[in-house]
Amino acid sequence: MTVPLHCPDVALRPHALLLAERYGFALLDALPLQGHALQLAEDGLALLTLGPAAPGPVRVDFASGAAEWRRKHGGGRGQAIARACGLKGGATPRVLDATAGLGKDGFALASLGCEIDLIERSPIAAALLEDGLLRAAAHPEVATIAAKLHLHRGVATGLMANWQGEQPDVIYLDPMFPDTKRKSALSKKEMQAFQAVVGADEDADALLAPARALARAKVVVKRPRHAPLLAGLKPAYALEGDSVRFDVYLPA
Repeated sequence: MTVPLHCPDVALRPHALLLAERYGFALLDALPLQGHALQLAEDGLALLTLGPAAPGPVRVDFASGAAEWRRKHGGGRGQAIARACGLKGGATPRVLDATAGLGKDGFALASLGCEIDLIERSPIAAALLEDGLLRAAAHPEVATIAAKLHLHRGVATGLMANWQGEQPDVIYLDPMFPDTKRKSALSKKEMQAFQAVVGADEDADALLAPARALARAKVVVKRPRHAPLLAGLKPAYALEGDSVRFDVYLPA
């Protein structure tokens, strides 16, 4: 799905034109009455749901809110994602997050010292993520963390098969799961709007083979706890939580 871009601030119009050209957004002079649109304003780029009883905007903000809480109180290297990715003792692996989304898990790992390559194929998600990284780079508390995040826009299967960067120790996969029951259980309507626009990763099974071929140490797959195995392949081991599990695969 593509959405239009609206920029009410004349001073930001040149940046809006660059975003429209880079990501293929149609630039509108006014917001539509319904549906979804991106809006560029002083507080950054946001995805809006339009119409009566619409949820709030979706934006990437690494300096406050949930990202700040997780950075300060999320459990550090003791949290499940850190243990699954191998952050033991002084080990700080280089991680390729091949399904970056809004960058939450990538930022959490970067805050623990990891260098993170982010792949995102959705132009909407990539634009929101790029905007969040730019604002984080100017924030004194998180600028050094933002510098560890490197965004690549494209299809993960192709980019991994022809990877040009430094070989990652760990590849992290968190494909959007096409489970309507799970979506309806989400507590944040904003994330439901994001999922509606970006869509599920219907080709998620195709990610595992190129990931295992590229990763130096392991591939970590985040899944809803009772979801089927990615590509139907049994992992070497799994770490289970209350609502999610991390399936760990060794390189092929």
